Amino acid sequence: MTELTLAKALGSGLRRALSDDDKVVLLGEDIGTLGGVFRVTDGLQRDFGKDRVIDTPLAEAGIIGMAVGLAFRGYRPVCEIQFDGFIYPGFDQIVAQVAKLHYRTAGKVRMPLTIRVPYGGGIGAVEHHSESPEAYFAHTAGLRVVTCSTPQDAHNMLREAIASDDPVLFFEPKRRYWTKGEVDEDATALPMGKARVVTEGTDVTLVTYGPLVATALDAAVAAADDGISIEVVDLRSLSPVDFDTVSASVRKTGRLVITHEASESGGLGAEIAATLTDRCFYYLEAAPVRITGFDVPYPAAKLEDHFLPDLDRILDGVDRALGRVNSLTGWSA
Repeated sequence: MTELTLAKALGSGLRRALSDDDKVVLLGEDIGTLGGVFRVTDGLQRDFGKDRVIDTPLAEAGIIGMAVGLAFRGYRPVCEIQFDGFIYPGFDQIVAQVAKLHYRTAGKVRMPLTIRVPYGGGIGAVEHHSESPEAYFAHTAGLRVVTCSTPQDAHNMLREAIASDDPVLFFEPKRRYWTKGEVDEDATALPMGKARVVTEGTDVTLVTYGPLVATALDAAVAAADDGISIEVVDLRSLSPVDFDTVSASVRKTGRLVITHEASESGGLGAEIAATLTDRCFYYLEAAPVRITGFDVPYPAAKLEDHFLPDLDRILDGVDRALGRVNSLTGWSA
């Protein structure tokens, strides 16, 4: 076991993938000599060479297009999108080509392509450097969409994504890059598509993913001081969603709160709330509650603390689900 930051755990996963398979190739802006903006790929070009860790031009559509060609030729390309807001120039390539080639060729062509995307807020970045675009890709059939929340998951899930024959959008919560945790590089991995019950509870199921898992755990601790038992579920996979694990939790607690940084309208929270209402209608004691970013363009850095769900907003959502005094009603149901 080694204590690593989440960023270093990702780098460790990339190093293992490069060592295990000569067909793994990394592509991205400044990932070689610089080692990436967040230093995730630090040292990999030195150790594996410029033919396998490739510094590309500043052209996301070109990066994805090059990766499609490499995948056609039997390689396993791993693309880094430098910041979440820069993925949009490559959007057409991803949703019109990467997601559809396996289907379009009746299964004859596979796209073992991983696209790494640092995402979310919390670092005080400038415009286009803090976005939460995961719902766009979760909506697109043919793509797997996953996100990690701990160093161990970062290492294991990235290796599993690279080994997958499906195209994977791998979202990395950038404000958690410096979170430290124990990493066992040889540990048996929880399957990439499986949700994880992080902490068990009996009163409310709190579903989240990526950057807000740590905040949800803080909420569970704070609520316990008030006699409320919260079960925190880390989705890990956003497409497909492991609804079996979430359903089992909701049937136990009878209440559901979903939180994510992305805006509310059309977000993952809406899909989870609708599906869990279908599956668990007779178990629910109250309507599902969503605590999300607001339906506005991502704000300037000085305002992002107002935009992002925090401990107080999540606890207020728990109060809503429990029919306690909350910011919307001001009275106990």
